[in-house]
Amino acid sequence: MAIPVLDFSAYELGKENVSEADLEKLTKELRKAFTEVGFVYLKNTGINQEEVEKVMSVSKKFFSLPENKKKPFSRGNYTCNVNHGWVSLETESLNPRRPGDLKEAFNTTSLREDINWPSEEVADFRDTKVSFFLRCKELALKVLRLMAIGLGMDSEVFVNKHKHIGSFENGTTLRSLYYPLVDSTRVKENQVRCGEHSDYGSITLLFQSSEDGLQVQNLAGEFVSAPCIPGTVLVNIADLMQRWTSDVYVSAVHRALLPPAGDSRTRQSLAFFVQPENESIIKCCDGSDKYPPIKTVDYFTSRFNDTYGKKTNLV
Repeated sequence: MAIPVLDFSAYELGKENVSEADLEKLTKELRKAFTEVGFVYLKNTGINQEEVEKVMSVSKKFFSLPENKKKPFSRGNYTCNVNHGWVSLETESLNPRRPGDLKEAFNTTSLREDINWPSEEVADFRDTKVSFFLRCKELALKVLRLMAIGLGMDSEVFVNKHKHIGSFENGTTLRSLYYPLVDSTRVKENQVRCGEHSDYGSITLLFQSSEDGLQVQNLAGEFVSAPCIPGTVLVNIADLMQRWTSDVYVSAVHRALLPPAGDSRTRQSLAFFVQPENESIIKCCDGSDKYPPIKTVDYFTSRFNDTYGKKTNLV
């Protein structure tokens, strides 16, 4: 099944008064996408292409710096949040059976002003990232409300466990990703830009810079292209939400392979990884015991340890 494209204009950012008919239609469409595919494109969300391009421009300036200028901002150097900061090339293996991924990233997990930001190296770096983070937060909460309604639950069930996004109580992350030019002579066996994986938290909002690269695994086990559609955001279910909904909403595996021979383009994307509060206990919302209750921070610690191949303490 192809990834559907839904018009979100009835509930776009800044619009709170939505008719019951429009709300019901959008809720049904989202539920169908998230139960059958796990991914959906949303257009007319209120986040415009110019906002996306501004964040990508600031991010690319940072990634273009020499390594010695980026290293002081490395992930793991921040006491406020171990996941905040720069991730160097080949540091992550999202599919641990493959060599390190051919990508760099900068994680905006803390919004504090008093930590070390690369603002001297890149003008407006923090302000641009924080502004976009808060826009994504607003959109994510709207999607979570519709998801709860789609399950016949109170609209605030999921939102109530995401109230502290942007604070030290919640690890939701805006991740700028950069895939540099690939030197085919130095690529390791089975190495890719981003290994096969599913996301960890509740939902993910993804903005892409180029048409090709991302592939999504459908229910038949086949990988299909999930190209960039300008003006849209690609939203997917993540693993903790699948667990939370007792497998009603499905988390799909995805990847970014190497570019085809002769393709010299770099690639960028912005991913807003939404997760519940660190201390939240996630239990199956249908009252079943299909999955045992688990604390968000414990679940993420386990997943990060797999990705980075070492012990990570998130609190």
